[in-house]
Amino acid sequence: MPGTPAPRRRPRPANAHPRRNPRAANSRPAPPRRRPRAANTRRPPLRRTLRAVPASALAAVALGGAIGALARYGLLVALPPAPGTFDLATFLANTIGGLLIGALMVVVTEVAPGTRLIRPFLGVGVLGGFTTFSTYIVDIGRAVNAGATLLAVVYAFATMAAALLAAAAGMYATRRLVIREHRTPAPE
Repeated sequence: MPGTPAPRRRPRPANAHPRRNPRAANSRPAPPRRRPRAANTRRPPLRRTLRAVPASALAAVALGGAIGALARYGLLVALPPAPGTFDLATFLANTIGGLLIGALMVVVTEVAPGTRLIRPFLGVGVLGGFTTFSTYIVDIGRAVNAGATLLAVVYAFATMAAALLAAAAGMYATRRLVIREHRTPAPE
């Protein structure tokens, strides 16, 4: 009714504010805080992003990923890790994968840059499915939990160093092979 004063509410105690004290009675939890983004850095929706990628590239990544994951599984079955020991299968997968990624990147960027589906199939798919840095992190955690902290530290640095050195070696060796092929005169 107009003219009737609104009922007075009792003021809340300071500790009952929902954002200051989420445990207060009749309060809602504070919404999660979002990290502020810089201007014009909004990500497009996933649907629009996937539509921008050709279906053939997505199929190449999916097929290659399945092949790479099966190859890694085969390596894991051949060299099963024991708890608290150096996981040779994951170490080899990451090192061999690094070597092949290094070689592949030289081929697709310098030797045959026009090939459209080789990088998604072999690089992202096969080698992305074959290498496994997530398992590498889990292996480090398992070693620490088993009380083998020194092994975990050695494994962490050895795997990363071996994968990076293997990638550099793959790039170097592939470039050397390509340069030698271009310099060798054709037989008459």
